[in-house]
Amino acid sequence: MPKVRNWDSRIGRRVRLRDLHVLFAAVQQGSMAKAGTHLGMSQSAVSQSIAALEHALQVPLLDRTPRGVELTVYGAALTRRGQAAFDELRSGVKEIEFLADPTTGEVRVACTESIAAGVLPSVIERFSSRYPKVRLHVLPTAGHETGFAALHERKVDVVLTLPPRPLEQDLGEQLHAEVLFSDRICFAAASKNPLARRRRIDLTDLADAALISPASDTPGGAAVIEAFRRAGLASPVSITTFSVHLRSILAMSGRFIAVLPVSILRFNPGFYSLRELPLDVPMPQPPALIVTLRNRTLSPPVERFVECAREVAKAMHAQPSARKAAAAAATPTAARRR
Repeated sequence: MPKVRNWDSRIGRRVRLRDLHVLFAAVQQGSMAKAGTHLGMSQSAVSQSIAALEHALQVPLLDRTPRGVELTVYGAALTRRGQAAFDELRSGVKEIEFLADPTTGEVRVACTESIAAGVLPSVIERFSSRYPKVRLHVLPTAGHETGFAALHERKVDVVLTLPPRPLEQDLGEQLHAEVLFSDRICFAAASKNPLARRRRIDLTDLADAALISPASDTPGGAAVIEAFRRAGLASPVSITTFSVHLRSILAMSGRFIAVLPVSILRFNPGFYSLRELPLDVPMPQPPALIVTLRNRTLSPPVERFVECAREVAKAMHAQPSARKAAAAAATPTAARRR
C-alpha cells in the first residue's frame, strides 16, 4: 500500500463521518442489508458509503461472505481508532451542552458490588443534590476486569473498584488509577448480636460462631483462615461467597458473623444494622480506586463526579475504627487526658 503523504487532500477531505457511521453499523449488524434497515438506508447506499471509504484509504475494509461481512485487518484498525474519535466527538458535544448549561450532561460509572454497597450511594447522594439534571448511569460489574473492558470500549467514563489483588499489571499504560481511600476487611455482626455489644473480643469468642466469608482464594478469605490458624483455632467459616449483599443480609439476621469491607459500615451507618466487632486482628487493607482512561479528556460532569468521590472518601479517614474506639473506651479518662 502506498503511503498517504497528503492527509488534507487525500484523506481529510474524503473520509466522512457519515461513511464511518455506516461502516460501524455494517460491522455491528453483520451485513449490508441489516445495516441499511437499521439506518433507514438502502443496501446500495450502504455499499456506496463503504466503497467510498475503501477508495479514499486504498485498502479493503470488509470481506464480503455468504454469511455477511467481516472486518479485514485494515477495517479493524479503522473501527478501533474511529470509535475513539466518535467517542471524543460525542464528549465534545456533551461538553458544549454542559458549558451552555452546567447542570446537564451524563456520567457513566462501572463499579463492583462492594463499591455499590459501600461508598457509591454517598457519592451519588452528594453529586445528584448538586447537579440534579445530570443523568447518572451505573453499570454493575462482576469484577474489575469487566469494568476495565467497558472503560476501554468507552461504554463508561470511570470505574470504581475495590480490587482483590494489586492491579499494576492489569492497569497497563492506558489506564490511570487514583486511590480514594484504604479500605479494611473486618468482622461484622448484627446490632442485636451479643458480641456487638462487647468492648473487646478475641478470636476465641468466634470459635463457635457461624462465619460467612469470601472464599479462601481471596485476600480477605485467606486472611481469616490464617488469623484463626495463628491463634491455634479451627476456622469457623460455614459459608463462603463473594456476594457482599448475601453476607450483609445473613449477618443482619443475627446468627452469622460476616467478613466485609469496613467501608460498607462506615458509609452506611445504621442502614445495615451491623457493627464492626472490636477485634485486634491484622486484616488486608485494599485500596478503593477510581480508574479512568489515561489519554481521555473527562467531560465537566465526569470531573464533578470525581470531585464528589474525593470529598466523600475523606470521611473514611476521619472516622475511627471499632478497634480504636474500643481501645479508647477501655482507657481510663485521666490517662486519655494525659
